[in-house]
Amino acid sequence: MEILSSYNLIIEVSLIIIISFIFNGISKKTNIPAVLMLIILGVGLQYALNYFTSDSLNFLPILEVLGIVGLIMIVLEAALELELKREKLMPILKSMAIALIGLISSAWVAALILYNFIPDMTMQSAWLYATPLSILSSAIIIPSVSVLNVTKKEFHIYESTFSDIMGIMMFYFLIGKLNPAEDSGVIGFTGNILLTIVISLIASYAIIIIFQKIKSQAKLFLLIAVLLLLYALGKKMHLSSLIIILIFGLVIANMKLFFAGKLAKFLDFKEAHKIYHELHIITLETAFVVRTFFFVIFGLTIAITSLFNLNVALISLLIIASIYIIRFILLRIFIGSDILPQLFIAPRGLITVLLFYAIPKEAEIASFEPGILLFVIIGTSLIMTGAMIFDMKRSSKSTKLANSKQVGSIKWKAPSIDQTEL
Repeated sequence: MEILSSYNLIIEVSLIIIISFIFNGISKKTNIPAVLMLIILGVGLQYALNYFTSDSLNFLPILEVLGIVGLIMIVLEAALELELKREKLMPILKSMAIALIGLISSAWVAALILYNFIPDMTMQSAWLYATPLSILSSAIIIPSVSVLNVTKKEFHIYESTFSDIMGIMMFYFLIGKLNPAEDSGVIGFTGNILLTIVISLIASYAIIIIFQKIKSQAKLFLLIAVLLLLYALGKKMHLSSLIIILIFGLVIANMKLFFAGKLAKFLDFKEAHKIYHELHIITLETAFVVRTFFFVIFGLTIAITSLFNLNVALISLLIIASIYIIRFILLRIFIGSDILPQLFIAPRGLITVLLFYAIPKEAEIASFEPGILLFVIIGTSLIMTGAMIFDMKRSSKSTKLANSKQVGSIKWKAPSIDQTEL
């Protein structure tokens, strides 16, 4: 049976997209992350492929490209929804602080666990393996928190986006430490970030000014191509490329803020807002498709048997426990007592997988089981699912209770009789 023929591929790709759309509908009703269902679908397809063909297919190059494009689309999608207002400054700073402290603390504890439980693991390699396991997955979080109230939803969008960006920057900073000749240190790293921000702002202004003057209808994929080009060139220049995508999204989503004063004359708001609106739709659609195939292919590549390894389970459970203990402390300090379901919304996903495959050869440890990665991703996703379902039931009960109290407070009153009328 020829599985990879042209028509079979079209059928398979179409069915996967349709199934993913159905998964999204199920996810909205049950709060089970669609990503989890996609990984399970990928695992199922893995066994189906093994049954129909003995040929081994290398999906890793496709997985890497899909991961990069997916990451760009997800960060851009998140940035397009962020409003920069004075009253949102404190929530943004709180989210950033929680994301940064949570990232470093989780990576430090996970590195200690890996260093002590995995043979031949050096502390430097332990930090590299621990960093992807410490990054929140905006690919899972952003679509899953749409049912929460506005404040909690925005917190998760800010936090997961910052976690993605800072986690990637931290990962490549650690890779730089592997080669002392190329290591620029903390000062060079800070300078790199500042340079990236300056380039991002210049590029964002230039893109908006140029694209609002383009009259062609087919310009949105051109815009996405320009952003992908800037990201790739930034990577080649060792810049923090994801900041370019984030800042462009923030500039076009908050045009009146960035084009204030004398800069206002360069902005055709009607045309620019049209670009923003259409870009928002196409980014949402592209992120959906890319995310679908990334997690299905990830499911195709994983060795499910590694989940049943006792050592893998022990290490994974210790890492998962440390994630929620650290998160509980941080949320209590920065947010207070109302930390549900935020405490349990800390899944790992796309970035974790993407960075794991980006670990350099010189830092690779043969005794590290990839099953740890899968265990942590599935474990944190299931915990989030349980928390979201519990929160949905709690909200439903609160609504019913409030309604019953409201009904109970409306008492029947007998008509009053005026004694003078008798």
